[in-house]
Formats: sequence, C-alpha cells, structure tokens
Amino acid sequence: MNNKAPQDLIKVWHHHNGLLLREFNTSQQAELFATLKQLQFSGQLVLTEPKGGKWIFHLYQGYLVYATGGIHPVKRWSRNLATYLPQLAGDLSTFSSELSEIAAEDFVVCWQYQLLSLWIQQQKITREQATRIIWSTLVEVLFDITQTGKIAYELKPARSLSGKIVLIDAERVVAEAERQWLAWQAVKLVGCDPNQAPIVKQPDQLQQSTSASMSQMLSQLLDGQQTLRDITIKMKRELPIVTRSLLPYIQSGLVELINIPDLPAPIVSASAPAKIKQPSIACVDDSPLICQSLEQLLSSAGYRFVGIDDPLRAFGVLLALKPDLIFLDLMMPNTNGYEICDRLRKINIFRHTPIVILTGNDGIVDRVRAKIVGASDFLSKAKVDAESVLEVLEKHLKHSTLSKLTSNNFSPVGRVNKIA
Repeated sequence: MNNKAPQDLIKVWHHHNGLLLREFNTSQQAELFATLKQLQFSGQLVLTEPKGGKWIFHLYQGYLVYATGGIHPVKRWSRNLATYLPQLAGDLSTFSSELSEIAAEDFVVCWQYQLLSLWIQQQKITREQATRIIWSTLVEVLFDITQTGKIAYELKPARSLSGKIVLIDAERVVAEAERQWLAWQAVKLVGCDPNQAPIVKQPDQLQQSTSASMSQMLSQLLDGQQTLRDITIKMKRELPIVTRSLLPYIQSGLVELINIPDLPAPIVSASAPAKIKQPSIACVDDSPLICQSLEQLLSSAGYRFVGIDDPLRAFGVLLALKPDLIFLDLMMPNTNGYEICDRLRKINIFRHTPIVILTGNDGIVDRVRAKIVGASDFLSKAKVDAESVLEVLEKHLKHSTLSKLTSNNFSPVGRVNKIA
C-alpha cells in the first residue's frame, strides 16, 4: 500500500481492517491526531506493529481520554500508582471490591480508567491526581510506539469511556513523547528497550571489576524482575540517566537485558454474586447547607450522595458519576437550573435521568419553565425534609431504572475538563 497522508487515509479507513504506515514518527503522529481532532473523532485508535504489539488510544471528539496496550500495561499501572498514588499502591487483589463495582463491559474495555473514575467518585483521589496518571500513561505509550517501525492503524467509532476525567490535546502528548525520545537518543540508548529487565549475567566477574558495595547493590537491584522503567521509579531518577549508568555493564556482558512477562491482570469472577449498588444521588446547589442536609438525609437512608457546590464543575462531575437522580438548584451564580437542565437533556446518558428542580420560589411560572426544559419534578426548598425527599425518590427511581435498561445509545455532547 502506498504511504498516504493521514488525511487521505481517514477518508478510506472504513474500507480496510488496518492501514499501514511505513513509520510512525512524531510528525506522522502529530498529523494523524490533528486530523482526528479536526474530525472530532470519538472512539478507538488501534495501532498494531508487525510483531504483534498492540495499543489502543481512546478519544472523545478528537481529544485523548486514555491509552492501553503494549507489553506491560499492568506494570505501567503499578508504576503510576507508586509514583502518583502511593497510598493506593499494592497488589491488585486489594482492589477486588472496587473492581467488582465496575460493569463487565467497562471492565473489559479499560479497567484501569474505570478504577480512576470510581476512586474520584468515592473521593479517594482528586481529579488532578488521576490526570497525572493519565498523562504519564499517554506519554509512555506514545514513547514505546515511537520505537517501532511499521505501524498499522484502525479507527473504531465506539462508545467513549464512561466518566470523562479529563480531555487532553494529543499535540502536547506528542511533543512530550518526542522530548523524551530525543533525550533517549542523545545518550545513544536506541538499542535498549526500557521495558526490558537488566539481570546480572556474570556475578563473579562483576564482583571482581567493581567495589564490594557496588557489586552488592547491583546484584540486588538487577534481579531480572524489574524493568529499566521500574528501576528508574525506585531510584527516583530520569530514565536515560539510569540506563546510561548501566550501559558499560551491559556492553561488557556483565549485565544482560531480558524480556519479562507483565504482572497478572485482575480477574473478576463471573460466577460471583453481583453486588447490588445503591442508587446514587447528586445535588447541584451553591448552598452548602442544602447539600449537607441532603447528604445527611440520603446517606442515612442508604443512598450514595454527592454534592456539587460549583455549578461550573457540574457537567464534568455529573458525566463522571452518572447519578440515578439529580437535584438541581434553580438560582445559582453565573448560571441557573433551567440552563443546566436543558444542557443535560441534550446528553443521551441523562435523557431519562430524573432531574428535580430545587427552588425557594414555588410559583407557576417557574414550574412551567422547568417542564419546558425537561425537568422531571419540582421541590420547594422549604420541603427538603425526609418525607418529601424520599417520596420524590420513590416516585422517580423505578421509572429511571427501566429507561436506562432500554436505552442503548451513548453519544455525550457535554463539556468536560480539557488540557489544551
């Protein structure tokens, strides 16, 4: 196949299972991602090398959401946890309860991303912490792809990953991956693979050619179980610097780079009884008092609750949480409940979600306007008591559950956080 420009390939991608590029250097990467951004492509970009290596970039409207694949996706995940979320780092078996809460189809597509979304929802981590992990993952994946030669790519329009954490401009990721690749080349490490593990091949000769302390340190560190990337994280140094320091031992044959398998991926037993998730309720209200009152009331009744006191953040949080019912304040700074309700109804995942308008002014005009923009109900703030609130939930949640089960489309058009 002729090596066409990415714009030309996009036009004919649906006629082929995979389109081949003779090389996928940074200029080709930038051009391809720029084209996908221009087309506002949502779905998966699947890259495959002749040796069988495979990577998947998840995109939403041309922006990067996450990336998976390569030879060590679980090791990559573990490294990022150790670096950015040390309080959560550990064996994957410790996350079994959280993993069981992820829907089967989401688990198969990308369990790592779904865990981050779940932890944000549970307020175990911040969106900023999750963003750092996503950024590091994207850069590492693109760095590894840059090492390859020929690449076949395929576009798969598909449902986006649920719970948009952040949208990242691919141009910035390409630039950072290129910076790291040039630094790698500058110290003449192109023949080394950072995903290989160094192991002492000749311990006796190593002991004779170095000091006792150095020999002991290298023997313990270079055990053949940790890749160059793993060792870099442990030593808290830059990857080219660490690899460069080991290069004399590698070139002399005292140390060898070997391929090692990935860590085992988590498995959630299909035979395990499904955990019943309590309905989740969100409240968008700039009044901390209202949010606190609802949280106390609903938590004691067994519901999961999240209060959002900043209306400008509402869409990003709601997209991440996908609550079963939304309480929405009518009057807020910079916006109002009508505008938010109208925008939510234009997003497929919220088309059937009950939205209850909260207001201090229980007038007929407000009720009519709320109905026009698609509100499900209307509740006076003077009636935010246990009896009234629970009556609203009982009224709307059963119908909402049935609607969700019969709705198969997923085409969100709302705005979420972007790194431009």
